[in-house]
Amino acid sequence: MGKLDSRIAIVTGAGQGIGAGIATKLAAEGATVVVADINEETAQATAAALGDGSIGVRADVTDRPSVDALVEQVVSTLGRVDVLVNNAGWDKAEPFVDSEPATWDRIIQINLYGAFNTCHKVLPLMAEQGYGRVVNIGSDSGRVGSSGEAVYSAAKGGIIAFTKTLAREMARAGITVNCVSPGPTDTALFASIGGEKLRAALTKAIPLKRLGQPEDLANAVAFLASDEAAFITGQTVSVSGGLTMS
Repeated sequence: MGKLDSRIAIVTGAGQGIGAGIATKLAAEGATVVVADINEETAQATAAALGDGSIGVRADVTDRPSVDALVEQVVSTLGRVDVLVNNAGWDKAEPFVDSEPATWDRIIQINLYGAFNTCHKVLPLMAEQGYGRVVNIGSDSGRVGSSGEAVYSAAKGGIIAFTKTLAREMARAGITVNCVSPGPTDTALFASIGGEKLRAALTKAIPLKRLGQPEDLANAVAFLASDEAAFITGQTVSVSGGLTMS
C-alpha cells in the first residue's frame, strides 16, 4: 500500500529535474500523476515512464486559460484533483542592478503568478470535495536571500507568505497547504547556472557535504501530500542538507 493510493495529483514543471523526481515519487506511492509542463514532449515522456494511468499535458502556468484547460481536462478524465504541487519555476542568475524589467516580469510570472493561477482554479474544487493537499515549491533564497537571485528570491518569499495565508483560509475546507524549500539541488538547471566551481564551494559549505538530489525533495513533498501529514499546514520545510536552518 502506498501513502497516496487512488489520489489524483497535478505536478507543474514536471517534465524534468525536481518536478520529474516529485512525479516519480508520487506515482511510486500510488498516485495517478498529471505531469504538466510547458514542454509537451518531456511531460509525455515522464508520464509514460510512470505508467499507472499517469498523463502528460502541456500547460503554461503563466497563462490562465492554459491552466484552466489543464484542470478541466484532469477533472473530466480523472474525476477530481486531490494533490497540487506547484513546482514550475525559472530563474536567470545576475546581479539585480544588471537585470532588466522584462526578466523580472518573467520570473514573477512563472514563480509567483504560476502558483496563483493553479491555486485559484484548483482550490474551489478541493473545497467542494472537502479534501486537498497543496505543496508549493519555495526556495531557501526566499528565506535567507541568494546573491544573483534578487527577483527570484522575492518571488519565492512571496510563495512562502502565500502558502501561510492559503493554509489559514483553506483549513476549514479540509485542505492543507505547505511549502518545501530546496537548497542547492543537482539538476540540469543548477549545472547551467553554476558549473563545477560553485558545486565544489557548496558541497564544502553544506553540513551534509553534498548537493540535494531531486528524490530528496520528492520524499518531503510525498509526505506533505499524504495523510501522514494531516495535521501539518502552513509550514515551510527546507531540504538543504543543513545549509540553512530555521
